Amino acid sequence: MLYNIGMYAVQAGVALYSLFNEKVRTMRKGEKAAFDVLKKKVDPQAKYIWFHAASLGEFEQGRPLIEKIKQDYPQYKILLTFFSPSGYEVRKNYEGADIITYLPIDTVSNAQKFLRIVRPVMAFFIKYEFWYNYLHILRHRNIPCYSVSSIFRPDQIFFKWYGRNYAHVLKCFSRFYVQNVESKKLLETIGISNALVVGDTRFDRVLQIKEASKHLPLVEKFIGNGRENSTESEQQTRRPVFVAGSSWQPDEEIFLQYFNENKEWKLIIAPHVIAESHLQQIEQLIKNKRIVRYTKANEADVATADVLIIDCFGLLSSIYHYGDVAYVGGGFGVGIHNVLEAAVWGMPVLFGPNNKHFAEAQGLLAEGGGFEIQDAATFAEKMQQLTSDTTHLKASGEAAYNFVESLSGATDKVLSTIEL
Repeated sequence: MLYNIGMYAVQAGVALYSLFNEKVRTMRKGEKAAFDVLKKKVDPQAKYIWFHAASLGEFEQGRPLIEKIKQDYPQYKILLTFFSPSGYEVRKNYEGADIITYLPIDTVSNAQKFLRIVRPVMAFFIKYEFWYNYLHILRHRNIPCYSVSSIFRPDQIFFKWYGRNYAHVLKCFSRFYVQNVESKKLLETIGISNALVVGDTRFDRVLQIKEASKHLPLVEKFIGNGRENSTESEQQTRRPVFVAGSSWQPDEEIFLQYFNENKEWKLIIAPHVIAESHLQQIEQLIKNKRIVRYTKANEADVATADVLIIDCFGLLSSIYHYGDVAYVGGGFGVGIHNVLEAAVWGMPVLFGPNNKHFAEAQGLLAEGGGFEIQDAATFAEKMQQLTSDTTHLKASGEAAYNFVESLSGATDKVLSTIEL
C-alpha cells in the first residue's frame, strides 16, 4: 500500500539526509541501535507498558501518566520511545522509565520485530502519534492502545475525502482521551465513538513543575524582593519584572523597543536559541541598560543589572516564578511555545498572533489571563495598561492561574477508566 511505500521512502530519505544533517544523523543512529537496546534490556518476565512520544513536548504531556503508573502500579515496567532527537537526547536518562529508546521507522518488519521483543501489555500514544503498522499489529494482538491528550481539527487528513482510507488507523485505538468536545464530535463524523473528553495532561504537568521549581539565588538577587515575599511597601518601591520565555528575534525586536524607552521594568530574557550569534543580537537591540548573562554573572553583577539574559537551558519553568508579566515567544513564527508554564505562576501572559491552533492560548485569551500582541504598538498599549492599572494586573494574573488549575485532573480521569 501507499503508506508502506512512503515509510520505506522516508527510511531511505533519512539515510541520505543524515549524511548532511547532524540531528538526522543522531536520529538514524538511535533508530538503528534501538533493537540492540531492547534485546539487551527487556526482561522477558516483566510486564511492560509502552509510552510513545514524538518529541519533548509530547513527553511532557505523557509524563504525569508515566509517573502516576510508576507510583501506583509498581508491578509494571515502563518503556518510553521517542521519534525525535530533541526528545530522546534530553530525556534519555529520565528515571521514570525503565527503558528509553528511539522508535524505529514504521515499516511492517520494524513494527513486527519491535513488538515481538517488547510484548507490551498496553500502549499509550501521546497527542499526534498515528503509526499505521505499529497500531494495526497492536490491534491484531489484542493489546489495548490509548491515544492521550489528542486533539483533532477539520483540516486533518482523517476528515478529508482523500484521507478516509488512512483514517482506518484510528479504529486501532481502544479509546481516545481527547482535549475538547470538538475533537470528540469530529471523530464521531467518521464513525469513531470511543472518545472521552478529559482535557490535556499538560495542565497536570505544569502544576507538578511548579511544585518542583528551583530557587535560583542569582535570579533572586537580580529582582530584589520578589512579588511573593515582599512587604506591601517593598512592592510599591521595587521594580516589576518582565520575563520573556522562548523568545525569537521577531519577539525581541517588539518588546525591547518598548523597554528601551521605559526604565521602570527589569527584564529576564530566556531565548529559544542560545547560540552566541543570537545572544549578541539581543544585546545589540538593548539600549542604555546594564546587561548580564546568567552563566557569567555573580551576585554583585546581577544586583545592579537591568537585564538578565538566560544563556543556558533548563531554568525557564522556574524563572517564570519571579515575574510580574510574562511573554512567551514563537507567535510571530511557527507558533507559540508553552504558555502554561508561565500562566501557572499567576501572571498575565502575552504572546504573538500565531496562536489559533493552540487551545491553551485560546483558553487564556477567553478567560482574560492572556493577551495577543500584534506589533510594537499593541505591545506598548497592553504594557501601559498593566503598568498603570494594578487591579487589572492582579485580576489577569489570577485568571491565568485559575484557568490552569480548573483544567487539571486529566491524568486521574484517564487512569480511572483503564484496567491496570
